[in-house]
Amino acid sequence: MTSAAPARRGQLTPRVALALFAAGLLLHPPVADAQSGATAARPGRGGVESRYDVSRMGDVVILSDTRTALVVRVLTPASNAYQITVKGEDVIRRTWNRLEDIRGQLGLNGVPLLWPYANRLDEQAFYANGQKYSFDPGLGNTGRGAIPIHGFVTGADAWKVLEAKADARSAWVTMKLDFFRIPRYMKQFPFAHTLTMTYRVQDGALEVHTRIDSLSDERMPVAIGFHPYFQLTDSPREDWRIAIGAKTHWTLEPNKLPTGETEPITRFLPDPTHVLVKDVMLDDIFTDLERDERGRATLSLIGKAQQVDVIIGPKFTTALVYTPPAPAAPMRGSVAFEPMAAITNALNLTQKGLYHDLQSIEPGGSWEESFWIRPHGF
Repeated sequence: MTSAAPARRGQLTPRVALALFAAGLLLHPPVADAQSGATAARPGRGGVESRYDVSRMGDVVILSDTRTALVVRVLTPASNAYQITVKGEDVIRRTWNRLEDIRGQLGLNGVPLLWPYANRLDEQAFYANGQKYSFDPGLGNTGRGAIPIHGFVTGADAWKVLEAKADARSAWVTMKLDFFRIPRYMKQFPFAHTLTMTYRVQDGALEVHTRIDSLSDERMPVAIGFHPYFQLTDSPREDWRIAIGAKTHWTLEPNKLPTGETEPITRFLPDPTHVLVKDVMLDDIFTDLERDERGRATLSLIGKAQQVDVIIGPKFTTALVYTPPAPAAPMRGSVAFEPMAAITNALNLTQKGLYHDLQSIEPGGSWEESFWIRPHGF
């Protein structure tokens, strides 16, 4: 093991600074050189600097790409990348000062998993294989209103770390949730399965990979999604624009549930590649995503020089774009790009014959897919 260089007088050692950050006593992690803004790499084998690094402080795993100064912090019991920074600048919306402010109640902070349904359902029940499954509102995890929203694992605390490693190509952490072992989950969604998530930092981007393994004897529907909010720090919200690589827009009821009808995106947004955030109030669903040769689609948030691309793998067939109202100062504002495997209310619209693209997992089978967050210009 190599020993760290001694700290100058008045300077925190990296170990102490990292401990203070994990405890919430430092706003930014000790990853960037104060003068150059570049992240210091750790010596690897033979004295060669290693680009990627992983470290662990309690239940937080920190993944780093030292060449691009991308740092991702994952709260492992929740399997949530609660902070993503480049050169100390937040890429994900930040509503907290210390991790303890949101521990146990992450909600829609970080990169929240929406499961077993993404966004809204039209009643306190869902359909699968022609069978209606009514929720038990008394458990409190599907909400007490008429419209459940965002699934019920955003507050999960039972994820277990399988591995946290770095090599010459990437740094990653993998966690697993045994959904089938948790009675309050199985009561609401009685399909036995496990969830495995890997956050991987590679080439200046964060990959979020999810695998679902079915242990059920019946076909299991897949309506998974994620709900990260993004921000830029080089320009005010009034100057931001978004680019949506999609062809189809779903019309919505006033309660934001799809009607089952669609229209060309250009009827809703005349130029979907150049949408000024200040001019729209979106909470809208887009499908028929425009794909590259690898089957990936891209949504972009663009500022003066900064840009955040969300790159969506083929099995995420849907993107929901949400532009919250401008917040009061000093909050910067944010835009949510939500990769989803199906549209809002897909479980119930399938039963009604209004949606025909619901994916499912055969007994003993699996489903897996990734999306990527790639910041530029920070």
